Amino acid sequence: MDDRSLMENMLMLEKGACDLFMHGSIESSSQDVHQAFTGSLNSAIEMQNQIYAKMQAKGWYPAEQVQQTKINEVKMKFSNQAQG
Repeated sequence: MDDRSLMENMLMLEKGACDLFMHGSIESSSQDVHQAFTGSLNSAIEMQNQIYAKMQAKGWYPAEQVQQTKINEVKMKFSNQAQG
């Protein structure tokens, strides 16, 4: 397995961990449990960001610049749906 595949797998695993920790935090039964899940979520999000940054630096996860007109079109679309 090459480095890119390993990094993609690591990123997917971190995203899964974030999902688990988020739901654990939301559904926690006590403040102690909530804090444990929230702390774990914050750590997992930081690790996910580090993996993403390394992948982006290698050109494996390019960020696309979106034109402002496209953003405005989407805003209008959802604004109209919410009103109607």
